[in-house]
Amino acid sequence: MYVYSFEKLEVWKESKKLTKIIYQITSRYPENEKFGLTSQLRRASISVCSNLAEGSARITSKDKAHFSTMAYSSLIEVLNQIIISYELDFIDESDYLNFRNLIESLSNKINSLRKFQLNESTKNN
Repeated sequence: MYVYSFEKLEVWKESKKLTKIIYQITSRYPENEKFGLTSQLRRASISVCSNLAEGSARITSKDKAHFSTMAYSSLIEVLNQIIISYELDFIDESDYLNFRNLIESLSNKINSLRKFQLNESTKNN
């Protein structure tokens, strides 16, 4: 089976892990949050790994960097929603701190990827 370039990226693998954890955690959220925080968190987390995947298919490094920026923005959206989830007691402190650590690691990796892509775009001009 062919393996696409994004599937080889550690940052994509880690973002997919975040998405899976988000799905597991939000399955425990109150039913009345199904169309609120549950939906928002799931869509934002999927957006992180989806933008990394989509960006890998772009031709120019500048375009790739644009999708890395969108992935980072979605990750920050996830962080915001995790903070709110914690303050509403939907997640406990342990889950909250684990999310913060994973998000910090992912944000560093996405920023490194974006810097590499932008550096590549200036080399090609």
